[in-house]
Amino acid sequence: MTNETGSMAGLTADEAVRLQEQYGKNVLTQEKKEGFLKKTVHIICEPMFLLLLVAAAIYFVLGEPRDGIIMLVFVVGIISIDVIQEWKTDKTLSALKDLSAPHITVIRDGTEQVIASADLVPGDLMMICEGVKIPADGAVVRCADLCVDESSLTGEADGVWKVTAEKAEPEGDYWRRDYCYAGTLVIQGTGVVRVEKTGQNTEYGKIGKNVAAAPAEDTPLQKQTGKLVKTCAVIAGVLFILVGIFTWLNIPDHSLRERLIESILSGVTLAMAMIPEEFPVILTVFLSMGAWRLAKKHSLVRKLPSVETLGAVSVLCVDKTGTITMNQMSVQELWIASGDELSMIETMGLGCETDTYDPMEKAMLSCCEAHGITRGHLFEESGFLTEYAFTNELKMMGHVWRHDDEILIAAKGSPERIFTVCGMTEEQRTEAERKNLELSAQGLRVIAIAAARPASEGDIPASLTECRLTLLGLVGLADPPREGVKEDIAVCSRAGIRVVMITGDNGITASAVAKKVGLSHSDEIITGDMLNDMSDEELREAVRKVSIFSRVIPEHKMRIVKAFQMNGEVVAMTGDGVNDAPALKYADIGIAMGKRGSEVSREAADLILMDDNFTTIVETVKDGRRIYDNIRKAVGYVFTIHIPIAFASLLAPFLGISPAALLLLPLHVVLLEVLIDPTCSIVLERQPAENDIMERRPRNADEKLLTAGLLGKSVLQGLTVFAASFGAYFTVLAGNADNAPTARSIGLAVIMLANLFLVQVNSSDHEFAFQSAQKLMKDRVMWAVNLGTLALLYLILYTPVSGVLKLAALPVPFLLAALGLGAGSVLWYDLVKLAKKLKRKKNTV
Repeated sequence: MTNETGSMAGLTADEAVRLQEQYGKNVLTQEKKEGFLKKTVHIICEPMFLLLLVAAAIYFVLGEPRDGIIMLVFVVGIISIDVIQEWKTDKTLSALKDLSAPHITVIRDGTEQVIASADLVPGDLMMICEGVKIPADGAVVRCADLCVDESSLTGEADGVWKVTAEKAEPEGDYWRRDYCYAGTLVIQGTGVVRVEKTGQNTEYGKIGKNVAAAPAEDTPLQKQTGKLVKTCAVIAGVLFILVGIFTWLNIPDHSLRERLIESILSGVTLAMAMIPEEFPVILTVFLSMGAWRLAKKHSLVRKLPSVETLGAVSVLCVDKTGTITMNQMSVQELWIASGDELSMIETMGLGCETDTYDPMEKAMLSCCEAHGITRGHLFEESGFLTEYAFTNELKMMGHVWRHDDEILIAAKGSPERIFTVCGMTEEQRTEAERKNLELSAQGLRVIAIAAARPASEGDIPASLTECRLTLLGLVGLADPPREGVKEDIAVCSRAGIRVVMITGDNGITASAVAKKVGLSHSDEIITGDMLNDMSDEELREAVRKVSIFSRVIPEHKMRIVKAFQMNGEVVAMTGDGVNDAPALKYADIGIAMGKRGSEVSREAADLILMDDNFTTIVETVKDGRRIYDNIRKAVGYVFTIHIPIAFASLLAPFLGISPAALLLLPLHVVLLEVLIDPTCSIVLERQPAENDIMERRPRNADEKLLTAGLLGKSVLQGLTVFAASFGAYFTVLAGNADNAPTARSIGLAVIMLANLFLVQVNSSDHEFAFQSAQKLMKDRVMWAVNLGTLALLYLILYTPVSGVLKLAALPVPFLLAALGLGAGSVLWYDLVKLAKKLKRKKNTV
C-alpha cells in the first residue's frame, strides 16, 4: 500500500502543488520576517544617525534651512546604503538557509527526487535510511531492517524495529510499530514511508507549538566590536563637552543663541567623527558574504561565527574513507582459507544487505556479478530467516538464509573479530593473521568472510558471538587516495595545521594510506582498544605525537577532540554518521559530509561539505583566514580614516579657528561617511587572500581583533593623513576666514584621495600597493568605487554643488598638490614593508 491507487509511483508534480496549497509548508512555525519599516527605524536609532539628525535640526534652528535640507539628503543617502546592505545581507543569509535546509528523497511521477523537507505533503512517498531524521509522520509501506530511535518523542532509549501494516500486530500502545514520526531518527536499515501528517499536525509539531525560540547571543567577535564602539562613544561624549566649551570661549562676540548653537555643532561634528559605527556593518557583511563565497566553493556554512573560527584551526581531524580516499571501493585481492573461491564469493554476497548504500558492500556485490553470481540468485532464490546486526562494538555482522536447500549463516567483519568466532588450529590462525597483515600493508581494507551451516532453524544461535564459524577467506578492498590530497596535506603542514586521520579501518591499512599521502607520524598508531585503556591525561599526552587513530568507534572521537583542545588546539573535525554528532558539536568547527553524511550530522555541524572533498576543506580554511584578515584590515582602516576627521574637529577650536572657517562642518563629515561606508563594507570584503596566507601559523584564537600592533599602525597612518590634510587646509587658510572655502576644499580633497591609496596600501601586510592594485585590475566593483570617488570629488568641487557645501573649485596646482599629499601621506607605509622584507631576507640568508 502506497497511495490511494496502491501504486509505487507516488504523487504527480501537479498533485504535490495542489496538496501544498491545501496543507501548507511542512514546518513547525512560519518564520516571522522583520518589516522594511522596522529595519529602517532600527538603523535610524543607531547613535551615529541620531547625531546626524540632531545636527540637521540645529541647522534649521540656526535659520539655515538649506544646510539642514542638504544634511537630511546625506542622512537619507547613508541610511539607504545601510538599509540596502542589510537587505542584501538578509537575502544572502536566506539563500544560505535554503541551501542548508533538510532534504529528503521522495518518489514523485514514478522517479526518485530529492526535495526540501519543507515541501513534503500528505501522500508523498519518502525514502528513509540510516542517519535520516524523519521529517513527517507516515505509515511504513516497505522496510528492510528498519530501526528508529523515537526517544525524542517517547523518552525511551531503545530503538523501535519497524514493520509494515500487514505484519503489524494489534497494539494498545499509542506509538505504532508500522508508523514513523517526525523528529525521530533512523539508526538502521531502509524504508519507504507514505506521509500522512506534516508541520504542526505531526506529533512532534503538537509538542513544538509552545516551544519559544532561544534568544540569539552575540558572538565573541560581536562583543569585541560592541565594546570598541561603546568605548569610542564614551570618549566622544567627553570630547564633545570639551570642544563645546572651547568653541564657546572662542566666540565671545556672538549672541548667546548663536554661541550656544555653534558650540553644540562643533561638539556634534567631533562626536560624529569619533564613533566608528561601521564596525557592526563590517562584521555582518564580511561574515555573511564570506559564507556566500564559501557556498559557491561547495562549503555550506550553517553558523556564521564559524567563518571567523576557520582562520584559527590548528588541528584537522578527518576520516580516511571518502575524505582522504575516493570512497569508490573495488575488490582487489581474494585469499581462500577454506573451500573454493566461488563458495567464498557467494557467502560474501549473502553477507551484504539487499538494499545496500555502503560502498564496501556495493564493491562486494559487483565482485559477485563479475563471477557470474547474480543478485537474483543471492537474494530472490534464497529465503531470509534472520540477521545478526552490525554494531560498533562487535565490528561484524551476519545474515541467516535458507539457501540451496540448507541453512547458511553468512558472516563478515573485521578479521580480528571474525577470527574469535572461527574454529581454527594454531597453524591456520597464524597463516590467516599473516595474510591479514600482508594485505593491510598494501593499503587494502581487509574483511574476513566466514560461514556456518546449522542442521535446523532451532540450532541457529541467538547471537553471532555464540556461533562456531568456518573461516572461508579474506577480501582485500582498495580505496585509492583522492587526486591532489598529498599536495593538500603538504599545504596544511606549511600552514601549521596538523592533519589527523581517524578511521574505523585496520591500523596497518591506515598507516599505508597515510604514507601514500605524506601524513606525518604515519608509523605511530593508537587503536580503539588502546584508547579504552587510556586515561584522559594519558590520551592528552599521546595526541601530541600520534596522528593516526584506527579501529575507533564514534564515541572515541569526542575523547580525541577533547584531548587536542586540552592542549590548546583549535580543532576542526569531519563526520558523517549519527553517532558522530556529539563529536561534531564538541569540535571548534564541526564539518559534516554533504553527500554521504546523515541528516543528524549535518544538523550538528557548523559547516557542510557538499562534495566530501579534502581539497574543499583546505580551501575553506584558507578562505576563513582571508575573511578574518579582511575583517582586521577593515577595522584598521576605520580607525585610520576616522583619525584625520576627529583630530581636525578637535584641534580647530584649540587653535582659535572660528566655527564658520572649520575644515570639516557636520555636512562634510556626513559626506565622508558616504565614502567610508562602501569602502569598508564592499571594497575591503572583496580583497583576495595574500600569497603567504597558507604559509603562516594559525592565529591564536584568544587574540583580540584590535591588537596593539594594528592600533599603532592605524594611529600612525591616521596622523600622517591628518597632518597632510590639516596642514594643507591651515596653510591655505592663513588665518583669514575668507579663504575657508578653498582651504576646506584642499583639506577635504587630500582626505578623499588618501582614502583611495589607503585601501591599496592596507590590502596586504607584505605586498606593495601597486601589487595589490594589479590583483584587482579586472574587478569592476573596485573600478566603480575608485571612479565613483573621483566623480564625487569633481561634483563637490567643480559644479554648483560646491557653493551649497561651502567649498570652492581648486586650481589645477592645488589639485595636484592635494593628489601628491594624499599619496605621500599613505604610500610611505610601503617603505616600512620594504624594510621588513629586507630584514626577513637577511634573516633567512
